[in-house]
Amino acid sequence: MNSCSRKDLLEDVFDKFLQGPGIFQDREVLRPDYVPSHLPHREEQLKRLAGILAPVLKGSRCSNVFIYGQTGTGKTAVIRHVLDRLIHKGHESGAPLEACYVNCRLAGTDYRVLSRTCEALGLEIPFTGLAVGEVFDRFKAALDAREFLLLIVLDEIDALIKMRGDTLLYELSRANENLKNGRVALIGISNDLHFKELLDPRVLSSLSEEEVVFRPYSAPELRDILFERAKLAFSNGVLTDGVVNLCAAIAAAEHGDARRALDLLRVAGELAEREGDAKVTDDHVRHAQEKIEQDRVVEVLKTLPLHSKLVLCGIYLMKQAEINESITGDVFEVYTELCEHLGIDPLTQRRVSGLINELDVIGVLNTRVVSLGRYGRTKRVRLGVPRSVIKAVFTDDTWVGRVLTYVPKCLQHNGAR
Repeated sequence: MNSCSRKDLLEDVFDKFLQGPGIFQDREVLRPDYVPSHLPHREEQLKRLAGILAPVLKGSRCSNVFIYGQTGTGKTAVIRHVLDRLIHKGHESGAPLEACYVNCRLAGTDYRVLSRTCEALGLEIPFTGLAVGEVFDRFKAALDAREFLLLIVLDEIDALIKMRGDTLLYELSRANENLKNGRVALIGISNDLHFKELLDPRVLSSLSEEEVVFRPYSAPELRDILFERAKLAFSNGVLTDGVVNLCAAIAAAEHGDARRALDLLRVAGELAEREGDAKVTDDHVRHAQEKIEQDRVVEVLKTLPLHSKLVLCGIYLMKQAEINESITGDVFEVYTELCEHLGIDPLTQRRVSGLINELDVIGVLNTRVVSLGRYGRTKRVRLGVPRSVIKAVFTDDTWVGRVLTYVPKCLQHNGAR
């Protein structure tokens, strides 16, 4: 195909989009980072959080607060809404008050979390090169110099603690002991209802936190949320009530996840838009459901650590050798050989068993415990996603792509291809 033909092809795609029926008015209101002015069915949580944080308007330090709830229950939207109003009210009344929001999963390290809090104080920290203790000292000095109270929101704090431990949380919770003019209050957000079990007793003691729990939305509540957003997002006459109801029902069946419901509605609209359809139908929602699920699996597979990928590849190769279900000992044998093939040190069998459990939790593997009689118990393991998806995702992986066509010696008698 010559360049002129390629240009014509792209022109056709762009013209078709521009001349289409205009499905959306503003698709951004369906994005997870959009904070609406009205949050249906979260009045109790809004009032509770406002009450906890209100003392800062008179210059007093409020209690630390931890917010718990599953994904898509409105935690981040509610706290951002409350903080927006609180900061605005504080500036009106002259209260020395600022807020800093950090997504701990995205930040990934204590250093990056601290550098984000420093940015909120107008203090630039190099991307790398300083000790965490040095960054923390600079943070405290800057806060004292500015003489205001900083509300630090640590979203997905459980992700950071699972990766890095609770040292940073402990230091932040004790920061006020070493501050003369500035003050800190912490707002933690966690998807893990058992988050506190990860913390050292000293951290729990110094936090003195209050807790707010967000329950999952019911189907009628999700329907209310979707109808409000749909009025802003879509052109008139594009949606039927049935489409909104279907999105709400699907999300309610999956733990009341409003983010999931909004994604379904947005992707359904985008599919209708690409196909040049004038209305969003139930079929578009069903196709959106398939697409979102596939995209989620692909993203999970791409972001797995190397050894988790190798464990998964071992089970993939066993399936290819017509071993549909394997025990953990056999998986470890194949995994070890793959590590040797790549020239890297394998993990212990106990750690590999832990990786299998983690892969089971996220749905990439399916495991079940079986009894071997007097030989004890073991896990039987099988793939939880199609082999074709694993092959498509891992083929371009620098390390793992090299073992997809390798036949481990321990499988050769099974006739692996």
